[in-house]
Amino acid sequence: MARVYVSSVISAPAARVWARVRDFNGLPNWHPAIAESRIENGEPADKVGCIRAFALRNGDRLREQLLGLSDYDMFCTYSILDSPMPLTNYVATLRLTPITDQERTFIEWSADFDCAPEREAELVGGIGANVFQGGFDALKRAFGG
Repeated sequence: MARVYVSSVISAPAARVWARVRDFNGLPNWHPAIAESRIENGEPADKVGCIRAFALRNGDRLREQLLGLSDYDMFCTYSILDSPMPLTNYVATLRLTPITDQERTFIEWSADFDCAPEREAELVGGIGANVFQGGFDALKRAFGG
Protein backbone atom coordinates (compact mmCIF):
# COMPACT_ATOMS: atom_id res chain seq x y z
CA MET A 1 0.00 0.00 0.00
CA ALA A 2 1.31 3.44 -0.97
CA ARG A 3 1.10 6.42 1.39
CA VAL A 4 1.28 10.15 0.73
CA TYR A 5 1.66 12.64 3.56
CA VAL A 6 2.10 16.41 3.27
CA SER A 7 1.84 19.02 6.02
CA SER A 8 2.19 22.76 6.26
CA VAL A 9 1.48 25.80 8.43
CA ILE A 10 -0.97 28.50 7.37
CA SER A 11 -0.84 31.94 8.95
CA ALA A 12 -4.51 32.13 9.87
CA PRO A 13 -6.69 30.77 12.68
CA ALA A 14 -7.80 27.18 12.14
CA ALA A 15 -11.49 28.16 12.28
CA ARG A 16 -11.02 30.52 9.31
CA VAL A 17 -9.11 27.93 7.28
CA TRP A 18 -11.68 25.25 8.14
CA ALA A 19 -14.50 27.53 6.99
CA ARG A 20 -12.74 27.69 3.61
CA VAL A 21 -11.99 23.97 3.12
CA ARG A 22 -14.84 22.11 4.88
CA ASP A 23 -17.27 22.38 1.93
CA PHE A 24 -16.87 19.05 0.14
CA ASN A 25 -18.12 20.74 -3.03
CA GLY A 26 -15.93 23.83 -2.61
CA LEU A 27 -12.63 22.68 -4.11
CA PRO A 28 -12.87 25.14 -7.04
CA ASN A 29 -13.00 27.96 -4.47
CA TRP A 30 -9.55 27.23 -3.08
CA HIS A 31 -7.65 24.60 -5.10
CA PRO A 32 -6.12 25.96 -8.32
CA ALA A 33 -6.22 22.60 -10.16
CA ILE A 34 -10.02 22.22 -9.88
CA ALA A 35 -12.20 23.76 -12.58
CA GLU A 36 -15.69 22.75 -11.43
CA SER A 37 -17.46 20.51 -8.94
CA ARG A 38 -20.97 19.34 -8.16
CA ILE A 39 -22.57 17.04 -5.61
CA GLU A 40 -24.52 14.26 -7.27
CA ASN A 41 -28.26 13.83 -6.67
CA GLY A 42 -28.55 17.30 -5.11
CA GLU A 43 -27.44 16.07 -1.69
CA PRO A 44 -25.95 18.44 0.88
CA ALA A 45 -22.16 18.79 0.56
CA ASP A 46 -21.66 17.89 4.23
CA LYS A 47 -23.72 14.68 4.17
CA VAL A 48 -21.50 11.68 4.79
CA GLY A 49 -21.91 9.42 1.78
CA CYS A 50 -22.45 12.21 -0.75
CA ILE A 51 -20.48 12.03 -3.97
CA ARG A 52 -18.73 14.93 -5.66
CA ALA A 53 -18.01 14.83 -9.36
CA PHE A 54 -15.42 17.34 -10.45
CA ALA A 55 -13.19 18.30 -13.34
CA LEU A 56 -9.58 19.34 -13.24
CA ARG A 57 -8.36 22.24 -15.32
CA ASN A 58 -6.59 19.70 -17.57
CA GLY A 59 -9.98 18.10 -18.36
CA ASP A 60 -9.64 14.97 -16.21
CA ARG A 61 -12.77 13.99 -14.28
CA LEU A 62 -12.99 12.35 -10.87
CA ARG A 63 -15.68 11.17 -8.47
CA GLU A 64 -15.10 11.05 -4.72
CA GLN A 65 -17.26 10.03 -1.78
CA LEU A 66 -17.31 11.77 1.60
CA LEU A 67 -16.59 9.17 4.28
CA GLY A 68 -16.30 11.40 7.34
CA LEU A 69 -16.55 15.05 8.33
CA SER A 70 -16.08 16.62 11.75
CA ASP A 71 -16.39 20.32 12.50
CA TYR A 72 -15.22 19.66 16.06
CA ASP A 73 -12.03 17.84 15.02
CA MET A 74 -11.70 19.77 11.73
CA PHE A 75 -11.16 16.89 9.33
CA CYS A 76 -12.74 15.29 6.31
CA THR A 77 -12.07 11.83 4.93
CA TYR A 78 -13.00 10.75 1.43
CA SER A 79 -12.39 8.00 -1.11
CA ILE A 80 -11.89 8.10 -4.84
CA LEU A 81 -14.56 6.23 -6.77
CA ASP A 82 -13.48 7.08 -10.33
CA SER A 83 -10.18 8.58 -11.47
CA PRO A 84 -7.88 8.55 -14.49
CA MET A 85 -5.00 7.72 -12.10
CA PRO A 86 -3.98 4.04 -12.06
CA LEU A 87 -4.81 3.39 -8.41
CA THR A 88 -7.43 1.68 -6.25
CA ASN A 89 -8.62 1.76 -2.65
CA TYR A 90 -7.70 5.45 -2.31
CA VAL A 91 -8.72 6.97 1.03
CA ALA A 92 -7.53 10.44 2.06
CA THR A 93 -7.92 12.72 5.06
CA LEU A 94 -7.50 16.48 5.24
CA ARG A 95 -7.01 17.58 8.88
CA LEU A 96 -6.48 20.95 10.56
CA THR A 97 -5.03 21.53 14.01
CA PRO A 98 -4.97 24.92 15.71
CA ILE A 99 -1.57 26.34 16.58
CA THR A 100 -2.38 28.67 19.45
CA ASP A 101 0.95 30.49 19.19
CA GLN A 102 0.23 33.36 16.78
CA GLU A 103 -3.15 31.93 15.72
CA ARG A 104 -1.85 29.70 12.94
CA THR A 105 -3.03 26.38 11.50
CA PHE A 106 -1.18 23.11 11.12
CA ILE A 107 -2.71 21.42 8.09
CA GLU A 108 -2.04 17.89 6.92
CA TRP A 109 -3.31 15.82 4.03
CA SER A 110 -2.65 12.12 3.76
CA ALA A 111 -3.77 9.28 1.53
CA ASP A 112 -3.33 5.55 1.29
CA PHE A 113 -3.94 3.61 -1.92
CA ASP A 114 -2.98 0.55 -3.92
CA CYS A 115 -1.17 0.72 -7.24
CA ALA A 116 1.34 -1.17 -9.33
CA PRO A 117 4.75 -1.07 -7.60
CA GLU A 118 6.39 0.49 -10.63
CA ARG A 119 3.92 3.44 -10.49
CA GLU A 120 4.10 4.10 -6.74
CA ALA A 121 6.89 6.70 -6.68
CA GLU A 122 5.31 8.65 -9.56
CA LEU A 123 1.83 8.65 -7.99
CA VAL A 124 3.04 9.48 -4.48
CA GLY A 125 5.16 12.33 -5.82
CA GLY A 126 2.47 13.71 -8.11
CA ILE A 127 -0.32 13.59 -5.53
CA GLY A 128 1.93 15.02 -2.84
CA ALA A 129 3.27 17.91 -4.92
CA ASN A 130 0.44 18.75 -7.30
CA VAL A 131 -2.67 17.96 -5.25
CA PHE A 132 -1.77 18.31 -1.59
CA GLN A 133 1.03 20.89 -1.63
CA GLY A 134 -0.64 22.73 -4.51
CA GLY A 135 -3.73 23.16 -2.36
CA PHE A 136 -1.70 24.25 0.67
CA ASP A 137 0.22 26.82 -1.38
CA ALA A 138 -3.07 28.29 -2.63
CA LEU A 139 -4.42 28.49 0.92
CA LYS A 140 -1.24 30.23 2.07
CA ARG A 141 -1.66 32.82 -0.68
CA ALA A 142 -5.35 33.28 0.17
CA PHE A 143 -4.57 33.89 3.84
CA GLY A 144 -1.56 36.10 3.17
CA GLY A 145 1.16 33.67 4.19
